[in-house]
Amino acid sequence: MADKGNILAVDDTPASLKLLSEILSEEGYHVRAAINGRLALHSAINNRPELVLLDIRMPEMDGFEVCKQLKAHPNTCDVPVIFVSAISETGEKVQGFELGAVDFVTKPYQREELLARVRTHLEVDRLRNHLEDLVEERTRELRDNLLDFVTAIGATIEVRDPYTAGHQRRVADLATAIAKELRLTEDQIVGLKLASVVHDIGKIRVPAEILSKPGRLDELEFNLIKRHPVTGHEILKSINFPWPIAEAVLQHHERLDGSGYPNGLRDDEILHEAKIVAVADVVEAMVSHRPYRAGLGVDAAMEEITANRGKMYDPLVVDVCLKLFREQGYTFPA
Repeated sequence: MADKGNILAVDDTPASLKLLSEILSEEGYHVRAAINGRLALHSAINNRPELVLLDIRMPEMDGFEVCKQLKAHPNTCDVPVIFVSAISETGEKVQGFELGAVDFVTKPYQREELLARVRTHLEVDRLRNHLEDLVEERTRELRDNLLDFVTAIGATIEVRDPYTAGHQRRVADLATAIAKELRLTEDQIVGLKLASVVHDIGKIRVPAEILSKPGRLDELEFNLIKRHPVTGHEILKSINFPWPIAEAVLQHHERLDGSGYPNGLRDDEILHEAKIVAVADVVEAMVSHRPYRAGLGVDAAMEEITANRGKMYDPLVVDVCLKLFREQGYTFPA
C-alpha cells in the first residue's frame, strides 16, 4: 500500500500506542511511535513529521508542554498537532487550541472518526503548502488553479460538519452575484470568490461536536467558535495572495457599528470584500438548516439585513442583495 503520510504517534500507554499505530499503518500511513514527551520532541525535531497525534495525560512532560515546545521550534512550528485523549472538558480543549493544536480525538478511538480527522488535516496542510508555491505566479491559468485548490480546502473543512456542507460555496455564489451588480472589477471578484469559499476555514480548529451541537451553545463554546476568523487569518496570512484573502476572512464577522468580532472594527475600517461576505454569510446561514433550528427562509433573511441596513451591514451591499432576491429571482445553487 502506498505511503499516505508521515505521522508521529505519542502515548505513554503501550497498548494505546500500539492500537493507534496499527490503525494508521493499516490505512497506509508511515507511523513512528514515541512512548513519552521527550522522545517525541527528539523524534519530531530531527525528522519532521507531517502530523503529530499527541496524548495529553503523560508523566514528566504532558501533551500540552510537548505541543508548546513543538510550536516554539522552527523545524516543527507548522506541523499540525491533533490531541488524542480521554479529556472531554471544553476548557481543556480551549487550552489545547490556544497552544496551537488543530483538533481533538477522544479515547476510546472510533476508527473512522480518527482516520477522517487525520486525512482532513493532512489534506488541508498539503493544499495550503501547495498554494504557497502557486501564488508566486500571476497568470490567468494559475488563477483558475488557485480557485480549484482553495475550493478544495473549503470542501475539506465542510466534511467535518454535514449540517453546513456547501455553506461556503453558496456564500461565494451570492457574494459573487452581489459583486457583479456593484460592478467590481474581474480581478476583485476573483479575490472575493476565493475569500468566500474559505471564509470559515478557521472552524477546522473547532471541535466537530460543538459545530453540530443541536442545543444552545454555552459561553465557552460560543467564544471558541468566535475564534475562527482569527484562526482562518493565521492559516492564510503566510500565503502571498494577490488579493486580501486573509484580511477578508479575518473581518467577515465585523459590523459597521463596531458590534462585530474579533476586533470591533467600524465603517471604513472594514474591507469592502468583508462587507460583502458578511451579508452573503448571514443570508445563507438564515436560509439554511442548522442543527439547532430549521431554515428560517429568504423573507426572514431579507428582514434581517433590511432592519440592520447601515447599522451592521453596508447599505449598498444590502440594497443589491435585496434586488437580487426580490427583483431578479436569485436562488442559491443546490
